[in-house]
Amino acid sequence: MALAQAGDDAAFTRLVAPLQAELHAHCYRMLGSAHDADDALQDALVRAWRGLPGFEGRSSLRGWLYTVATRTCLDVVAARGRRALPVDLGPSSERSVPGDAPRNDIAWLGPYPDGGLPAVPAGPGARYEQREAVELAFVAALQHLPGNQRAALLLFEVLGFTVAEIAAMMDTSVTSVNSALARARRIVAEKIPARSQQQTLRKIGDARVRRLVDGYAAALESGDADALVALLTEDVTWSMPPLPHWYRGLAAVTDFAVAQPLSTCGSWQHRAVTANGQPAVACYLRPFDTDGPYEAWSICVLTLRDDHVAEITSFLGQEHFQLLDLPTTLP
Repeated sequence: MALAQAGDDAAFTRLVAPLQAELHAHCYRMLGSAHDADDALQDALVRAWRGLPGFEGRSSLRGWLYTVATRTCLDVVAARGRRALPVDLGPSSERSVPGDAPRNDIAWLGPYPDGGLPAVPAGPGARYEQREAVELAFVAALQHLPGNQRAALLLFEVLGFTVAEIAAMMDTSVTSVNSALARARRIVAEKIPARSQQQTLRKIGDARVRRLVDGYAAALESGDADALVALLTEDVTWSMPPLPHWYRGLAAVTDFAVAQPLSTCGSWQHRAVTANGQPAVACYLRPFDTDGPYEAWSICVLTLRDDHVAEITSFLGQEHFQLLDLPTTLP
């Protein structure tokens, strides 16, 4: 600490390195984008480096760094607003929408590489496991909260800080923090399922999860609509940000799947991955009548219920593959 406060870069790096993964996850939860989290964490570390000589140790280093990171993220939220999924834009489509054009005027929620996150709470006071707190439903629900409510909920429920600590971190009163927590809990409870994906995955078991992921990939590669439908719940949804249209229910999802990914898009290759604490499939596409490589197309995050797929969220774009350290082409 003394070396870092005296301006030693290497000492500062050693000081903050053990906390960088969890700070990055915190920035993602606040902002809904791993790329924004990269920028916010970098900015926060610069602020921490500049402010470290004034750190007097009245709180823990971890708490101080979370203060800096949270305030950095609140600045981003105030400037950019919330991120969305297609389900936030309007009702679902009953039939396949050919030629659906990307909406680049919307800040979209993005996937998160969860490899560095343990499946345990961040501290004894935390209510959520760390992987639970990056699940798509939870992060999407957070986007409906104002910045101060989002921060209060994450600092209390996910990271286990006390209300008094949060009040100091956010430069507000205990009463204001309690009020923000009450409102945030009510909104989030309305938007997330009673059972988290971590609980569902444990109940289903690794073998069944692998069969679902492999079955999904095999159905797309073979163009087998019946095999795909057999994996899905009756009320399944399929969305593809940045495309605005989305589908709900077996009839609409089947119509979309048969009209597009199972028939007209081209041929597919897949790799099983994880993202947001959930099983996922990296999809590579090669148009028909070409001999070139398979190009990175989408990261499909699967949300499971019981032992079926209840939601497919296909994040389109090569940038998501780079985020997950995946190649952007396959032979």
